Amino acid sequence: MTTTPTSAVGTPLTRLDGPAKVTGTAPYAFEHAVDEPMYLHPVQSAVALGRVVAMDVAAAEREPGVTAVLTVFDAPRLADATDGELGILQDDRVHFRGQLIGAVLADTPETARQAASLVRVTYHEDLHDTHLRVDHPRLYAPETVNASFATDTDQGDVRTALREAAVTVDQTYTTPLEHNNPMEPHACVVRWSEDADGPRVTLYDSTQGVHTVRTTLAPLFGLEPERIRVIAPHVGGGFGSKGAPHAHNVLALLAARRVPGRWVKLALTRQQMFALVGYRTSTIQRVRLGADRDGRLTALWHEVVEQTATVKEYSEQTAVPSRIMYATPNRRTSHRLAALDVPVPFWMRAPGECLGMFAGETAMDELAVACGIDPIEVRVRNEPATDPETGNPWSGRRLVDCLRTGAERFGWAGRDPTPGARVSGAWSIGTGVASATYPAMRMTGNSARVEFDADGRYSVRIAAADIGTGTWTALTQIAADALGCPVEAVDLRIGDTDLPAATVAGGSSGISSWGTAIVTAADGFREKYGDTPSPGDHHTGETPDNEAAERYALHSFGAHFAEVRVDRDTGELRVPRMLGVFSIGRAINPATLRSQLIGGMTMGLSMALHEESVRDNRFGHVVTQDFASYHISAHADVGAIEAVWLDESDEHANPMGARGAGEIGIVGAAAAIANAVYHATGVRVRDLPVTCEDLLPAADLG
Repeated sequence: MTTTPTSAVGTPLTRLDGPAKVTGTAPYAFEHAVDEPMYLHPVQSAVALGRVVAMDVAAAEREPGVTAVLTVFDAPRLADATDGELGILQDDRVHFRGQLIGAVLADTPETARQAASLVRVTYHEDLHDTHLRVDHPRLYAPETVNASFATDTDQGDVRTALREAAVTVDQTYTTPLEHNNPMEPHACVVRWSEDADGPRVTLYDSTQGVHTVRTTLAPLFGLEPERIRVIAPHVGGGFGSKGAPHAHNVLALLAARRVPGRWVKLALTRQQMFALVGYRTSTIQRVRLGADRDGRLTALWHEVVEQTATVKEYSEQTAVPSRIMYATPNRRTSHRLAALDVPVPFWMRAPGECLGMFAGETAMDELAVACGIDPIEVRVRNEPATDPETGNPWSGRRLVDCLRTGAERFGWAGRDPTPGARVSGAWSIGTGVASATYPAMRMTGNSARVEFDADGRYSVRIAAADIGTGTWTALTQIAADALGCPVEAVDLRIGDTDLPAATVAGGSSGISSWGTAIVTAADGFREKYGDTPSPGDHHTGETPDNEAAERYALHSFGAHFAEVRVDRDTGELRVPRMLGVFSIGRAINPATLRSQLIGGMTMGLSMALHEESVRDNRFGHVVTQDFASYHISAHADVGAIEAVWLDESDEHANPMGARGAGEIGIVGAAAAIANAVYHATGVRVRDLPVTCEDLLPAADLG
């Protein structure tokens, strides 16, 4: 077959999975058709700390249709229960309210739920601690923070520089607990069977990485990874919460092990997700800036206090962005954790960067005000020529271009810096800006297989995940260009551990990592067989180490602009328009890229104004467990929102020239809105989310 060169990459190709999604024929985890399934409903602890003394299951077992009841006293044993989150039902200890302590298997989901409510549990309750505070007596420094970053960094003499600075900012910023809440709840369908070689598990799961699920669960059950097959062709969102298996996956396998050969289905309720699948930790951040009167930084000190769980450590890398954002000769960052009697925190879209940039970019706005300098100009004046942490040149920073381009498109020129100067009737109007950054990562451990089929098409196989971001389409475009054929000639298969290994869809690394594997496989295929392959010809390629990462600082950057309107009588707040301008390398698919960016910006709007998981420290649980009380941005909250990107290609990131864009859209968005609120009202809100109560002092401007 003679192929024709194409340029699928860069084309706004309509999503290839779109028809299946809108017609309801794309199967999500819980929807996979299986024969005679059984349904599982969890039993959760009603205390935050203590132990289970007894579980009376008699009433549950009497319910017609109930097959089995699992408890902490009789559940199957795990081969490895050392993981504090996943080693469930192995002892009587309770470490947080909502912990899994049992489950009911029944022939219908309604029966399982009803029977689970009949299980009577007796506890010995201990005093718990779920309250994060800056002076917590058991604060400690973790060995590293998320993604293996150093816990603390220290450069120069920060204390002296702050003491001698002409202008200083010293403020504390807080962010609340937030929960990921993807549209599709966490769900799985599993069968535990036996063959001549021993146990075999088939698992349909809602996950961001099928191989991650397999390699994590296999040792818990004493299985070789190849004995577990995980399938996830379509996933209804994750925002990080589906980046690794959680306790509900283990519960489903334990139940399936109790009834070998039968399919077991488990879909968590919205309420259960608030205790079982991770969340964004709350933070207390103190940021101290020192600068000369021209706004050039002489010192930056970013200290973070956040929470983890007693059963398993997770440490958000909140202060890490402050290590690279701006030039200063004196810099210190630190992270401290309080281990509380709470569920385990986990990834939520742009973990660390999202939280740290709210504090850092609000502080930069405060510095601009203190110096009497335009907020864009103060950022430009502190632009570092090279990466402040490593000294390496940037692979493609262009933050100043993002700020300048955004200022022109947003109409920043002529902005009166006086808070409350612009009004329209009862509304005070303000504008704000904030920078954004996110690392450009490319993971090894990915491989792709290319085969030429008898029908003249190319079969491309890799176990990547599409969590609603357009992976099906983008990888097809990458494969088409790499093979020199039309997209119609590519048959892509993803989301199955029977396919070549792929890393998780996380850290904005998916397309970069998987696409590199596909390009490597395609290049090897064409080198072997030229432009006239024969049916059955095939080649497998892997994602190589990115040697450029040792020589260049690989990051994406961006600038957020927001306009807010605040009612001076009521404190009601509206955001009529937002703009994001990003330096993210080459666009694989402009349509899906824009969707990811404005989705992130909308989530940043939600972070700024709505999202807060409220924990009742008397009992240890989150009380806002549904979309009526856990607020997220709805259509009425989102005005004109637009995302654009610079015309560029980053040859150091990957063969496609692209950098990840799934998370940078949310980074900095909340700070831009909070900064706009100050400009509109003169009220500096340092604690998210911004509420009407925070803005009632705006009435003084009237």
